[in-house]
Amino acid sequence: MDLGLTGKRVVVTGAGRGIGLAVVRAFAAEGASVVAGSRRTSAELKEIPGVTVVEVDLAEPDGPETLVAAAGERIDVLVNNVGVAPPRTGGFLEVTDDMWATTWNLDVMSAVRATRAALPRMLDHGGAIVNTGSVNARLADPLVIDYSAAKAALTNLAKSLSKEFGPRGIRVNTVAPGPVATDLWLGEGGVAATVGAATGADPRDVEAGAKAAMVTGRFTRPEEVADLVVMLGCERLGNVTGAEFTIDGGMITTV
Repeated sequence: MDLGLTGKRVVVTGAGRGIGLAVVRAFAAEGASVVAGSRRTSAELKEIPGVTVVEVDLAEPDGPETLVAAAGERIDVLVNNVGVAPPRTGGFLEVTDDMWATTWNLDVMSAVRATRAALPRMLDHGGAIVNTGSVNARLADPLVIDYSAAKAALTNLAKSLSKEFGPRGIRVNTVAPGPVATDLWLGEGGVAATVGAATGADPRDVEAGAKAAMVTGRFTRPEEVADLVVMLGCERLGNVTGAEFTIDGGMITTV
């Protein structure tokens, strides 16, 4: 299936690893020209043909603008993927203002700033914005209380933007993954390791518990999330906007 992405200009934040890296690979495989923002260039990013890597700290106020400017005067797709999900094993009372501010800044304000910079480069020809949200926007969890709140705000932001800019040819959607097989969950210092260290549990048991919460019995692969992002970025879904697409192995049940 030709997705019509050949030659399209795509900007991806948080592209160095995990979901972001998979998204970059997926767009590049479709022939898009990708500008990938990462705090540090990774060997994996360097080896992908057709990708321009921009080393940038997206937590800095001017970081998203720097990344977007590197894409030039035209952008067809913006993927707001960068984020942080630090486990708060000490509970709400130990989450300080600085912790809240750090999460909010990277999970919400980086998307606000990147979108604000990208929109003027999209309005003449239309385009798509895809935000990486989370099931935690609706599945509130005290373990990631600030992350959950931030992702809820990001999802709401996408809906508001879709209403304002939809008449001008800009589609804005959200992909909401459950647990994904990335370092954020399974790596050193990830959720499984952090929760295990705080509770005395084996990280493998923490991982098994998360898998058991999904009817598929497994974590989502980052490539599966990336495929969904690419579909939302292409014009084949040209009348889909303001929507949230959950990919969580059936973790959240619906009625």
